[in-house]
Amino acid sequence: MYVDFHTHGKLAKYLPFSTEYTDWLLGEAKQAGLDAICLTEHFNTQQFDEVYGYIASRGTKQGDTYLVDGLRIFPGMETDIAQGGHILSIGPMEAIRELNRRLAPYKSKGNFLPFLELMRLFREYPLLVGAGHPFREGGKIPDLPIEWLRQFDFIELNGKDVANKKTGIETWTSELGTRLQKPVVAGSDTHQAVQYGCIRTKFEQEVTTLEQLKTEMDARQYHICIHPYAYDKVKTAGLLKRSLKEIHALGGDYVSVLLSDKK
Repeated sequence: MYVDFHTHGKLAKYLPFSTEYTDWLLGEAKQAGLDAICLTEHFNTQQFDEVYGYIASRGTKQGDTYLVDGLRIFPGMETDIAQGGHILSIGPMEAIRELNRRLAPYKSKGNFLPFLELMRLFREYPLLVGAGHPFREGGKIPDLPIEWLRQFDFIELNGKDVANKKTGIETWTSELGTRLQKPVVAGSDTHQAVQYGCIRTKFEQEVTTLEQLKTEMDARQYHICIHPYAYDKVKTAGLLKRSLKEIHALGGDYVSVLLSDKK
């Protein structure tokens, strides 16, 4: 079972939600060889609740996941912290949507919750919580006290950082996981479908619940697969993302342009 732990359902936070674009993303994820994704949309994206409401209505609920055209989706969220950095959370749909509503006062820069306050809030829900791309520039997660970091359930090895050959990223991430005795799993961080598959986590067993997922992660019953052309996938995705955003900025319909070959 191939899983991507860090994905997005929109091209960018400030753009309006498009069901056509999201459908395209989900279809491309399956085409890229993924069996499941964690949909970890930015907590302060426009129309967050609409995105997840659409997934709930579009998919068939199985355990803690929603099956959409053969792709299994674990609901999740990516949240900024005041100290600098991003935290990934994965949980039941109802928990993710309620938690996002409770975070409404903290969605602007300067108002982000500090790490410990956010973790206390997270622990009111049955979530798996991880450090998202902990060594990306501007993030301060590795500098936090180790007793704080031990509250994580997992650490992400980020495909975008790996593909861009960030010096030491794989070694640093592995060492952090070892130091904290936490599993390191892979996420692509894609907003644009070409990026799917640049990195994947292959589990030995198919899972549909958070409990099963945590059991497999803690037992290290998985391995990480990095695509041989990861750099090209991420670079191409970045170029396409910038182009589509520019189309929108100029008043065009980037979704129609992107999907014109399907009509």
